[in-house]
Amino acid sequence: MKFCARCQSRLRRIEGVMICPQCKYSEDDAVRAHTAESAEEVSEFNVLSEDEGREMLPTIKIDCPRCENNEAVWWMLQTRSADEPTTQFYRCSKCSHTWRDYS
Repeated sequence: MKFCARCQSRLRRIEGVMICPQCKYSEDDAVRAHTAESAEEVSEFNVLSEDEGREMLPTIKIDCPRCENNEAVWWMLQTRSADEPTTQFYRCSKCSHTWRDYS
C-alpha cells in the first residue's frame, strides 16, 4: 500500500501508474522498480576467499580431516537463530580444506 507524498491519501494503480484520487499526484511504477533494483545491489556481507585474510585470522591446533595437518585458522559466524550458539569455521593452513563445527 502506497500513500500520496502531497496529501497522504492512498494511491490507486491505474494502467501501471500510481495516482492519487484527490490531488492527482502520480508515481510511475518503472521509477519505483528501478529504485528497488539499485537498492538490492548493495551487499555488505563478505565471505573470505581461500587466500584472503589468513594472516589476520587466529590459528588453532586441530587435526585437518583431509590431510592430517594440525594447524588451521578459525572464525565464528551466527548462522542460526539468535538463541542458538555460533558456528565455528576452520580452514586448514596446508590444504585449504574448510569445515565447520556447530557446537
